[in-house]
Amino acid sequence: MSRSPLLTTSQRRALGPGVEYEYERLTISREFSRSSVTRMLVDRAEHGGWELDRLRLSPDGTRRVVLRRKIIRQRSTYYV
Repeated sequence: MSRSPLLTTSQRRALGPGVEYEYERLTISREFSRSSVTRMLVDRAEHGGWELDRLRLSPDGTRRVVLRRKIIRQRSTYYV
């Protein structure tokens, strides 16, 4: 049974009034080296605005990563 080396899901969650984050969960196969995972996460941080929220290393070697980024809502400046 072959698994995909990288799985992603995303969701949004509000932590408080005015603060809302978008979360992305990654499951990274053990086939990727530590340096390649680091490069991938740095690339997502620099170009996508993501920050590392949580990383779990499973006994079988897979990494479960949770990334988050703040959702900034713009208010309308149009008044009637």
